[in-house]
Amino acid sequence: MARDDVPAELLDLDTPQGTARARLHLPAGPAPAPGALVLGHGAGGGVDAPDLLAVTALATGLGLAVALVEQPYRVAGKRVGPRPPALDEAWSAAVAGVGDRLPGVPLVTGGRSAGARTACRTAPATGAAGVLCLAFPTQPPGRPDLPSRLPELETPSVPVLVVQGATDPYGVPPEAPGRRVVVVRGDHGLKADLPAVTAAVRDWLPTVLPARPAG
Repeated sequence: MARDDVPAELLDLDTPQGTARARLHLPAGPAPAPGALVLGHGAGGGVDAPDLLAVTALATGLGLAVALVEQPYRVAGKRVGPRPPALDEAWSAAVAGVGDRLPGVPLVTGGRSAGARTACRTAPATGAAGVLCLAFPTQPPGRPDLPSRLPELETPSVPVLVVQGATDPYGVPPEAPGRRVVVVRGDHGLKADLPAVTAAVRDWLPTVLPARPAG
């Protein structure tokens, strides 16, 4: 769970696809955050996913800000999202809106599952300092006829961390230069071993963002 002493500020963010909404968690203490994570949800889930909340608690504890962003279709109460170009357009605008709230702060973008895909596709456009992928859905299970999403994972030119469940039916993507892959116990939900998820993120974050202890 996100820390109780780090209340969320709700931000309504205008995008070409409608209003996105971010829960912005700022670290405790008077000093400004030296960096921030901007994380999106999966296709059928929301920003209350256990792995997203665990990473939020970790990052704010390191003195970073975290924005958990709901895509406009979720804000509008729809369960099924639009095609990737519309998701990317909305996400890029939402990241820019978070950046306006945190001027000059380097941003790591990312999310879980479909949110990770979107963050990878838009990393060059958003100027992300790194990309955090929680349960990247590389290959649709049981559909070898469909194309792999690995090219999306190869889009960012900045450091990428993938945290993947060992039994994820979408498979485990390979490591590559600039891309670290950490395999943890569990499946696509990443619920089986949240301490391992946060440990992987804790080890990686200092390589892409400055951090300070939250006071």
